[in-house]
Amino acid sequence: MTAKITLLPGDGIGNEIIEGAVKVTKAVAEKFDMTLQFEERLIGGCSYDKYGKPLTEDTLQTCYDSDAVLLGAVGGYKWEALPHHLKPEAALLDLRKKLELFINIRPSKIFPAFVNDSSLKKEVLEGTDFIVLRELTGGIYFGEPRGYDKDKGWNTMSYTRPEVERIARKAFELAKNRSRKVTSVDKANVLEVSQFWREIVSEVHKDYPDIELSNMYVDNAAMQIVRNPRQFDVILTSNMFGDILSDIGGMITGSLGMLPSASLGEKYALYEPVHGSAPDIAGQNKANPIAAISSAAMMFDISFQMTKAAELIDAAIERTLKQGKRTVDIHSEGCELVSTQQMTDAILTNFEEIYNEQALGVFTL
Repeated sequence: MTAKITLLPGDGIGNEIIEGAVKVTKAVAEKFDMTLQFEERLIGGCSYDKYGKPLTEDTLQTCYDSDAVLLGAVGGYKWEALPHHLKPEAALLDLRKKLELFINIRPSKIFPAFVNDSSLKKEVLEGTDFIVLRELTGGIYFGEPRGYDKDKGWNTMSYTRPEVERIARKAFELAKNRSRKVTSVDKANVLEVSQFWREIVSEVHKDYPDIELSNMYVDNAAMQIVRNPRQFDVILTSNMFGDILSDIGGMITGSLGMLPSASLGEKYALYEPVHGSAPDIAGQNKANPIAAISSAAMMFDISFQMTKAAELIDAAIERTLKQGKRTVDIHSEGCELVSTQQMTDAILTNFEEIYNEQALGVFTL
């Protein structure tokens, strides 16, 4: 199998974490007789600095020509004063829109070795394994009209029937292979757009009678994720609500530096860590590469249909954490503080060992 991957390291710690993800990706490809072709392009603030645009047509075309896109992070203090359409974050929104990536999958799963490192109690956290399924190309981030003047600012939150139907259908399909539960999150008590959302989700649910559907207001959902995260399986929600809830889900598992995401459409796929560009630690070899490496695992699973490869990467991460290795964002007393490169190398070593153990029949997933 041959696959072409576009690398978009972006800003801040993007280069460091993407470097780690690429190392692991190459090791996996070698074991599974896969040929990879990488094309690297600029996006975000670094693209603006060089080209005057956060997303160029060349970068976009390279993404169109790829089997998958692996992105680091965008943004930073130095670009905060730019007009909205030139900010690094605008590039990411534009990329999602141009690639028609209407689905965002953000898993919140606790690694057993990490259960004591979260801000939540162990007994609350153990067994947490849910997905936030976020609609990605509609809602308030893209609605028109939008703008502001000296007296007022305004945005429009809107959804069409096809937009809600396709994301709802994906949620029920995902739930089939999990715990068969979907929680649709909205604000239907005060927002007409949420009332519309709820009605359409209920209509789609009729095609999936074996899947349990419940509705929850977004403020309650935020509280429930912290109070009892084990109650959730697939959380289905709109663009802005999903943005917020997935970050809450990230923090209950210990750090945003741990969590991957996948943004999917009918033709294209983009994989990226949930965390930001962390310019305060950029270039210091301190960043946590686990989220980027886990994003690569999702790429193998979803885009390349190589579930076993993804499982081996996850197992290598778990073993590395069991060995007590921690980057600064997840470090705690009694653990070994390691750098970005050291964490990557440890995961690579454990991947090699687990792969060989499995071949000998002494390791099972």
